[in-house]
Amino acid sequence: MKTLSILGSTGSIGCNVLEVVRSFPDRYTVTALSAGRNIRRLHRQILEFDPELVSVVDKESAAQLQGMLPGKYKDRVRYGVSGSEEVASLESSDMTMSAIVGAAGLLPTLAAIEAGKDIGLANKETLVMAGKLVMDSCRKNNVKLLPVDSEHSAIFQALDAGHRDDVAKIILTASGGPFREKTFQQLESVTPEQALAHPNWEMGRKISIDSATLMNKGLEVIEAKWLFDVTVDEIQVVVHPQSIVHSLVEFQDGSVIAQLGLPDMRIPIAYALSYPRRLAMSLPGLNLAECSNLEFHDPDFIRFPALGLAFTAIKKGGVGPAVLNAANEVAVDAFLGGKIPFLEIARTVATVMELVQDGSEECVDDILAADRQARNAATMLIEA
Repeated sequence: MKTLSILGSTGSIGCNVLEVVRSFPDRYTVTALSAGRNIRRLHRQILEFDPELVSVVDKESAAQLQGMLPGKYKDRVRYGVSGSEEVASLESSDMTMSAIVGAAGLLPTLAAIEAGKDIGLANKETLVMAGKLVMDSCRKNNVKLLPVDSEHSAIFQALDAGHRDDVAKIILTASGGPFREKTFQQLESVTPEQALAHPNWEMGRKISIDSATLMNKGLEVIEAKWLFDVTVDEIQVVVHPQSIVHSLVEFQDGSVIAQLGLPDMRIPIAYALSYPRRLAMSLPGLNLAECSNLEFHDPDFIRFPALGLAFTAIKKGGVGPAVLNAANEVAVDAFLGGKIPFLEIARTVATVMELVQDGSEECVDDILAADRQARNAATMLIEA
């Protein structure tokens, strides 16, 4: 029986993790849950999974949750960063699933690693912000970091086909989002509702917007650089609208190994939970006869400049990726709130990257300081 702490249990990934746990009650049990402000959903999860510990975003949310729970749970509620770190590093947990959205996932994930917990990583921002720190800590604490993103899970699986020294290139696929065929002029007027309507995946609001701008793929490029110990020049992005080929690895002999599957996040989640074995999932199989038209295209860096900004950030190094991520989080929130148009997301990020540059990628205080400065700068730009 594997015991799990889940960071971000009420989000899209967190709910899918619990769906897999629900399907295999003889293999997995939940010991701790961390969530934001979706108190009603968290309340239902607590009653179903009976965790030892739970955490929410702030004191007010904790009080609300305590008022809804039976007496035996009232002393199990924590809040804030310290609460998430306590959930992440709970002694009775074997593995921590990091599925918090955004920069908020960094400190709890680091706490879990330092406590020696294996990590199922869906929070790509952890590696975007502090890739070197995180991977060094994993090595120091003998921790397995297992990717949950479908693309990185695909690469992780494809790499088993050869020796790491024989890898020539890793190829990340991108669906292209809902706007891949729109002109630059049409992108000026797209709405949040249109951007949230992803053609293939059911995802949370923030990641849906990131997919529409291709920033999500840019963040995955940075994540892949650290996760697989490759240079940015060894990473390629291709647009694959059908989302059947989840990513590929090219070896130096010319062989290209791909991982295929239906676009369902339960598949990479289950693999991370069960690695190195596989679970017998009750999901429909891939019908290759229905997949005869698989397309691959180069991404358009002009219409979707966010992807290019991510390459710039990782090549610049230092706190550049953390600044990129922070500015993007603020800009996406502003777009969803109707404060800026769609194309202003990337413009805001580009400006903030010029304004905030100082700090070391090997110092968590520098990374967090750059994150704060970038958020403040983005907020001022948007308000202006």
